[in-house]
Amino acid sequence: MAAYVILGMGFGILMNDRGYGPLWSIACSVFIFAGSMQYITADLLASAVSPLHAAIMTLMVNARHLFYGISMIGKYRNMGKFKPYLIFGLTDETYSLLCDNKDYPSQKKDTQLYCFLVTLFDHSYWVIGTALGAIIGTVLDFNSKGIDFSMTALFVTVFVEQWLTSKEQRCALTGIGSAIICLIIFGESNFLIPTMLLITLLLSISYRKRGSSDE
Repeated sequence: MAAYVILGMGFGILMNDRGYGPLWSIACSVFIFAGSMQYITADLLASAVSPLHAAIMTLMVNARHLFYGISMIGKYRNMGKFKPYLIFGLTDETYSLLCDNKDYPSQKKDTQLYCFLVTLFDHSYWVIGTALGAIIGTVLDFNSKGIDFSMTALFVTVFVEQWLTSKEQRCALTGIGSAIICLIIFGESNFLIPTMLLITLLLSISYRKRGSSDE
């Protein structure tokens, strides 16, 4: 809740700075709900880019969700009426909660409700934060420069925390190395998707070799 409310407030303030009122900000958080992509959306709306450009940009920024979705296929297979909303609401923090089985209820019906409520609460926190930020932005006049860096700061914080708590840094080093290589080859505007593909390839090879050695 703390993360979503604070980051949602940043988005609401940023949208107000770009000339969009609270209703626009809240509508974006209700119907888009894409975290870092929403920060970019504020600039896309202000510059009136084409839908095709916006779609490509969204794919590049949120490419990691392709891999989130693949890993959740088994868990979401039997979610019934909740499944469409669970797919829509799968964000970084929601994924981190739902991919861990230790808190799941033992009954199938309760598990469906648990996953739905986790997703709904996270979505609600983001919308509430956006509304607060939009209102604050209309009342207070201040320089919003740097607010759009808050999502980057969040990802850096998550990475550092995982680095300090993990016993093995192979995956982190694979990600860093892949990003640097693709950044050099493809440039900063086009390196994200190749980086994701390279990470997936390298980790798949690594896990396959590890499985073979275990046998």
